[in-house]
Amino acid sequence: MNAPTLGLRQGELEIRQFLRSREQVVFTLLFPAVMIVVFGSIFDGTIGDGVQFTQYFVTGMIATGLMTAGFQALAIQIPMERDRGVLKRLLGTPMPKWVYFAGKVLMVAFIAVLETIVLIAVSTAFFGLTLPDTGTQWLTFCWVSVLGITACTLCGVAFSSLARTGRSAPAVVTPVALVLQFTSGVFFVFTSLPTWMQNVAAIFPLKWMCQGLRSVFLPAVFGAREPGGSYELAKVAIVLGVWCVAALLLCLTTFKWTTKRDG
Repeated sequence: MNAPTLGLRQGELEIRQFLRSREQVVFTLLFPAVMIVVFGSIFDGTIGDGVQFTQYFVTGMIATGLMTAGFQALAIQIPMERDRGVLKRLLGTPMPKWVYFAGKVLMVAFIAVLETIVLIAVSTAFFGLTLPDTGTQWLTFCWVSVLGITACTLCGVAFSSLARTGRSAPAVVTPVALVLQFTSGVFFVFTSLPTWMQNVAAIFPLKWMCQGLRSVFLPAVFGAREPGGSYELAKVAIVLGVWCVAALLLCLTTFKWTTKRDG
């Protein structure tokens, strides 16, 4: 079996396992949509330049969906598999190590695409989200999403080494994900947050993912309300690219295949 086929088979296996877990499917795919419905029903005012709060919030939820599919899912799932000895058993098989990660990447890509479609469909159908109407906007949507999900996936793999056990993984990962959401312009208008909080959030990928997606779904004039006075797409690309490289290095140097008790 050649290398591409191995990767595709592993990806198919990971996707099948994901779809068999009803709880995981519901939380990953439907929870962000429910959040859009709840917040969209409560906050229906404008935040300036004719932009509804729902439009602003939806862009953040799409970015959050990408982060959940990449960072949060892998940072919890991998420690659980390590704790159950799945990774140790894989080391004893002829399967190359990269195939395991290829399967995870394909699973994350599948979830991210499906979740984004669900969020956009709900937002368009019930809250009047205006879809991009130019090729440039769609291109921006694609590269921001690809860079964002790549950075989040690599961060999830790297962060998976911090949890000592599979049981403790959700307790370690979930607070980090929630803090990033509250400080990165998902639930609140980013510029309404304290300056120090904005500066801290600017270190991490989610803030830049949200900002890049706002340039796609919000009017160009709204860019003047961003901290830098524009959407700063070049800076978005640079920061997300740096995170991809840094997280990849962390993955290569810190990833653990076994627990301490396995030796």
